[in-house]
Amino acid sequence: MSESIGFIGLGAMGQRMARHLLDHGFGLELHDPDPRALAPLLARGARSHASPKAVADATAIVLVCVPTPEIVEQVVLGDSGVIHGQAVRVLVDHSTTGPSVARRLDQALAAQGIATLDAPLAGGVAGAEAGTLSVMVGGPADAYARCEPVFAAFGRKVVHLGDAAGLGQTLKLVNNMIVGATLVTTSEALLFGIKAGLDPAQMLDILNAGTARSYTSEQMLAGTVLRREFDFGFRLDLMRKDLRLFLAEAETTGVPALACAVVKQMFDQAVNSGEPTRDMTHVVQVLEGLAGVRIQ
Repeated sequence: MSESIGFIGLGAMGQRMARHLLDHGFGLELHDPDPRALAPLLARGARSHASPKAVADATAIVLVCVPTPEIVEQVVLGDSGVIHGQAVRVLVDHSTTGPSVARRLDQALAAQGIATLDAPLAGGVAGAEAGTLSVMVGGPADAYARCEPVFAAFGRKVVHLGDAAGLGQTLKLVNNMIVGATLVTTSEALLFGIKAGLDPAQMLDILNAGTARSYTSEQMLAGTVLRREFDFGFRLDLMRKDLRLFLAEAETTGVPALACAVVKQMFDQAVNSGEPTRDMTHVVQVLEGLAGVRIQ
């Protein structure tokens, strides 16, 4: 068996990533507050720990995959956080937190002799299930080299973007801003076409064979929404969180983000119109309500 890896956060993404690590022969040291998330992995030989610190006492590499920046900071820097572990030497944050948080973690952990990699993911739950995620990594090259075989267990496209903290987080915000924006704008365009008399399935078939094709038109709109299945696999409130992070970081860097501001408002409306943890594709229903027609 390869070395043991720490893993904190066994949600929709983390559960599947951890399973691939076991499939590739890694041992696992786990922490998650939900015993149901732990159970299938413990049945395969993984070990559970009572706190993030306990995980970091047991292994040199600790992966974190949790929903929000606030949870990341608590897990890493809190009283029972990874920073207090005795064995940990590399902290990998797979969450989407933004580059400012990545730099704060890097500074705090470096003072304890712990290297930090910000390594957010693209590919969604389907990519995590298939082991084909894209992993965007910022941080020291030696730490990246040490963790590259770990990333290869669940990633198909793994890229080291440079030594500076926050580069992975920056690219992830770029990715999610594009996904959110193309979902909103493509949906608006389709609703115009439908109201003008075009068939939505035929429109998507033609668009996806031409220059208007995008991941959202193929995988979200043609793949799920057209069948009235709003289950792409990424939460509505988390997409809104990522758009908010993009806006905050864009302001810090002095880059205009006018389109992102409008897209974020559409996700605000979608979050406020129902359960925030619904799938992100429910933003389409907000646009459908405004247009008075549906993509089906």
